[in-house]
Amino acid sequence: MFMTHTIAPPDDLPVVEGRYTVHAPLGQVGWFRTGGHAEILFKPLHLKDLQSFLAQYSAHKPLSILGVLSNSIIRDGGVDGVVIRLGREFAGIAPIDDHVLYVGAAALDVNVAEAAAAYNLAGLEFLCGIPGSIGGALALNAGAYGGELKDCLVRADFVDRAGNLHSLTADGLKMAYRHSEIPSGWIAVGAALQARPGKREDIIARMNEIRTKRSASQPIRAQTGGSTFKNPDAQALEEVGLDPATKAWQLIDAVGGRGLTMGGAQMSEQHANFMINTGTATAADLEALGEEIRRRVRDRFSYDLHWEIARIGKSAAA
Repeated sequence: MFMTHTIAPPDDLPVVEGRYTVHAPLGQVGWFRTGGHAEILFKPLHLKDLQSFLAQYSAHKPLSILGVLSNSIIRDGGVDGVVIRLGREFAGIAPIDDHVLYVGAAALDVNVAEAAAAYNLAGLEFLCGIPGSIGGALALNAGAYGGELKDCLVRADFVDRAGNLHSLTADGLKMAYRHSEIPSGWIAVGAALQARPGKREDIIARMNEIRTKRSASQPIRAQTGGSTFKNPDAQALEEVGLDPATKAWQLIDAVGGRGLTMGGAQMSEQHANFMINTGTATAADLEALGEEIRRRVRDRFSYDLHWEIARIGKSAAA
């Protein structure tokens, strides 16, 4: 069991208005419910607090930024240095212009979809089918059910390692399928999303349709992290003689991956591209299972599956 302690900052950390916590259990708050802890967790109180911290923090010391950990494995050895996690102060959702919502980076994707419905705004329903927060969605250009973030992004706001504020469009981020090029060290703090007028009953009906489809096809009640691997690149599939429309789950199925178990980790029987913690998995179990799937696909099809789940921190043996 991890013990956490809120502390006054050590001499080498900036004075902040937010909170420092030592030995904070990251794994237990992640969606896989396993993994290590943060050496020091920092939750800024507001944007200026975050900017002030970054302006004073040494660029030579370890620094990580984490979201709600919906699509992440925190390795068993934890994360060195300071880990920044944005809290509810960065989760606001409000209209700022005709049919444009401004959402904090810590706002859950599903909450954004529900807020848009409350404002009679359509076009953001797809977000109710994506686990995680807007910050994570920006990092990965998250998408599902016919929509992706780049299609509705007006601008995304970031703070760099010196505490300076920047704004980028989807083009500036070079967004593509499950890809976004956020400059190294930049932290997403919010985004403006374009919607369109709609009827609330139609918006809610579409969201219910997405939820029904998701529940039928994905293990949403399990301890999971969403899609484990990105769907393959069509051109790369053609180059190795595979159907360019092949999905990651089909490759996993073809190599006997559905239901495959390693320690307490298992590839879901319901959706072969979802990895689950059956209750006793370590982060090492999860990562080893994913690498075994990648090895099998590589050996059978000469194709490298690419992780969609982020693996963060160090192994327990490190």
